[in-house]
Amino acid sequence: MMTTPGYDYDDPSLRPSPVTLDDLEKLKATVLFSSADEAALKTAGDVLAPQIDQILDVWYGFVGANPHLVAYFSTPSGTPLPDYLARVRARFAHWILDTCNRPYDEQWLAYHQEIAIRHTAEKKNETDHVDSVPYIPLRYMIGFIYPITATIRPFLTAAGHREEEVEAMFNAWFKSVTMQVTLWSYPYAKSVW
Repeated sequence: MMTTPGYDYDDPSLRPSPVTLDDLEKLKATVLFSSADEAALKTAGDVLAPQIDQILDVWYGFVGANPHLVAYFSTPSGTPLPDYLARVRARFAHWILDTCNRPYDEQWLAYHQEIAIRHTAEKKNETDHVDSVPYIPLRYMIGFIYPITATIRPFLTAAGHREEEVEAMFNAWFKSVTMQVTLWSYPYAKSVW
């Protein structure tokens, strides 16, 4: 069985999230995330799984076309780190499937806290043992909600579902991405989160 370096979703030693299940339920209510969205995400997972490489090609094309974004996968002097990009890409593939298939429970919260701190100075370069810039600004994480959402829609149409089913998958994806980025904002804004 092949493992993905740095992907430790099921690691029991992950520290618990400071975000409680009650906080998560309130966040779900805020973005109107329901059991219908959970079902739509499961369907989306089936549709997206065979297209992950193509999805990541689109996302990495977007990042690569924007020097201010690729800088966060580069040395402090600006040289891109291909191995780092490849390791993050492999974890990004898991993230797509986790978004659609994992239960949104305490383990999910713990792993999202781990993802969050990996974007901050606390742990940005530690997982992949790289010499890169020390953190990713929160503004780009929030800003990335749109491209990660808008570019997923064409992939959701690939299995021939009816338009209303595609729309349900798309909206569920959008809500989930919004919740996840909100969780990733915690270490940046913990005093007011």
